[in-house]
Amino acid sequence: MNFRKLTLGLALAATTLAGRAHAQAAPSSDPAATPETKLLLANLHRLVSKGTMFGHQDALAYGISQGQMWKGDANRADVKTVSGSYPAVFGWELGHIELDSARNLDGVPFDRMRGYIKQGYEQGAVITISWHLNNPHDGKTAWDTTRTVPYILPGGADHAKYVSYLDRVATFLGSLKGSKGEAIPVIFRPFHEHTGSWFWWGKKECTPEEFKTLWQFSVNYLRKDKKLHNLIIAYSAADFKDEADYLERYPGDAYVDVMGFDDYCNNVPKFRQEMERKLAALLTISQAHHKLPALTEFGYESLPDPTWWTGTMLPLLEKYPVSYALTWRNGDPKHYFAPFPGQPSAANFKQFTQNGKILLEKQIAPLHLYTKTL
Repeated sequence: MNFRKLTLGLALAATTLAGRAHAQAAPSSDPAATPETKLLLANLHRLVSKGTMFGHQDALAYGISQGQMWKGDANRADVKTVSGSYPAVFGWELGHIELDSARNLDGVPFDRMRGYIKQGYEQGAVITISWHLNNPHDGKTAWDTTRTVPYILPGGADHAKYVSYLDRVATFLGSLKGSKGEAIPVIFRPFHEHTGSWFWWGKKECTPEEFKTLWQFSVNYLRKDKKLHNLIIAYSAADFKDEADYLERYPGDAYVDVMGFDDYCNNVPKFRQEMERKLAALLTISQAHHKLPALTEFGYESLPDPTWWTGTMLPLLEKYPVSYALTWRNGDPKHYFAPFPGQPSAANFKQFTQNGKILLEKQIAPLHLYTKTL
């Protein structure tokens, strides 16, 4: 069988399986999850058949206007300025909270982030949080690839230091409260892109068993020791060859709710081909494990293709139903992943968001994902 026929077959099978899988919502991996967390996860499973939620990292904190950065403007987001709606998913980053810093590694104050998260939640959007934590073994950045994991596991020389990192994360996650004092559910995505080797937790930096042990200890500590039951846990790979490669470091169904991967475009034809392969595989794998499929990060830096949204991304997301697709942050006028007014792909992005299978906040807010069953 040639590659194109194989890919098409996988796609059709995966789409059929995904539809069956999400007809009945899978339970949370945390039996003690809060009612809002359980309901959100169940509703996200049901929502997959309706479309893919579009997300943007740091959407409320800053953006780009007329070639300059704006920061901290109330009720502003580049996605909203272009499309007329906030994104359905807001992505945030906890890097440097482990250092007891007032700001994260991208300069967002944690106090403001807490407010942004509450705003998104009360508007009816979904929250996802990543964590590029500094290397607890040598104090360098997350991108330092010194062998570290064995030192921070139970019994390791740096275990206590790593636990102190988790304590600071837990304090922040535990402080996320709605207007009635309820814990705000968040999709927590630790140790992402672990199939690559650019972070200290990467594939060449630790064994599969070490990675699994680190994951299981961390989730257990947050749930059992810190009593956090508002977490939907996301397992997020980078590139992977096949199902076996994707699952090599999988910590088990009791420790994961969302299965996803990150992928960025550098060459459009190659990106399309690889996304076809990986999305088809993801839908098959997630269905087998009864987990929520997601494109946990994606993007095309500076968006040089003015038709990329409808020409590349829309056909992929229509063909392969995933819960959400989160594009990365608009960090500066040369490093951005969502359009803004005047950016060459802005008109095409608006067209993309007008497709019925792309969901923004205005589509999901009326569904009351935290309080009503779809």
